[in-house]
Amino acid sequence: MTLKRLALSRATLDRAAHRRAETDLVGRLLADQATVVLLVDGDRAPVLQAAATPRLALVDPQTARRLRAGIRAGDSACGSADGQVAGQPAGQVAAFLGEDASGRSYLLLADPRPPRGAQPAPAPVGDGAAPADPPAPGGAVWRDLRAVGHLLDDTDAGIMTCAVGLANWHGAHRRCARCGAGTEPIQAGWARACPSCGTEHYPRTDPAVIMAVVDGADRILLGRQARWPEKRFSTLAGFVEPGESLEAAVRREVAEEAGVTVGEVVYRGSQPWPFPSSLMLGFRAQAETTEVIVDEVELAQARWWTREELALDLATGEVLLPPAVSIARRLIEDWYGGPLHDAGGVWR
Repeated sequence: MTLKRLALSRATLDRAAHRRAETDLVGRLLADQATVVLLVDGDRAPVLQAAATPRLALVDPQTARRLRAGIRAGDSACGSADGQVAGQPAGQVAAFLGEDASGRSYLLLADPRPPRGAQPAPAPVGDGAAPADPPAPGGAVWRDLRAVGHLLDDTDAGIMTCAVGLANWHGAHRRCARCGAGTEPIQAGWARACPSCGTEHYPRTDPAVIMAVVDGADRILLGRQARWPEKRFSTLAGFVEPGESLEAAVRREVAEEAGVTVGEVVYRGSQPWPFPSSLMLGFRAQAETTEVIVDEVELAQARWWTREELALDLATGEVLLPPAVSIARRLIEDWYGGPLHDAGGVWR
């Protein structure tokens, strides 16, 4: 049995990939007021929070253009292969996200820029306050996918996850990796073409393994990265290297970071993590040794917990876990046997 209903793996929209080759698809959809548009700013989208369940503030193309007109342009125009898409604000990127069951088309409209981790700190304005948020639809506020991904319904969670990942890719791949020339979106925003050397570039997904390591006494191994706040612990994780199987990556990462030897590795589930471009592949890993020796590079601390110990440390605030949106939280709760509660807030 794999983990069910992982927060960012839920989606109902048909991506309708066959339509991406249609001539001027994005331009035609921007001219159609029946089109549904999601605005994206970095890892955020506008969310309506009045109801019990938050929902995306989706708008028509005319409203989207009006709102985006006040947002700074990127450092180069992002149109189709033929130039700026008609009706698309200059310096911004639009992409076709798919269709719902009724046949309505959905678009992403974003200000492309490097993913958050690659951006410099925003410059102060006026009296030193942080820059104001971009304009949002009436009643909506800008919310980070990490904060609301698990609270949105299946349709909205799928739309926002796809849109954030695609927008981050456009922001990070503005130039050709082969010749360095500027690239232009093609295929309704699902590829970028280099007009200089003709190379086409497609959205990248980086596989990363994440594992609940359990020993013979049924204890779980959790670690704290050096850059994390005190008391924040999570499952171990790492990127898959070239020429490496997923199981080998699990064993290598656990050995490198915590000095523990792993035997059996069992797949538990996966979900996208578009910050900016990962696919998290979750596993349960059986430890063959229990001595912990942290590498002091990736991990500052690591230790074993029984269920009773973890529950007590959560209750007293001695441990903070990753948020509900993460597969790490689900792997821990899967081992524990039910939901866990702490004051961890949004993971950073």
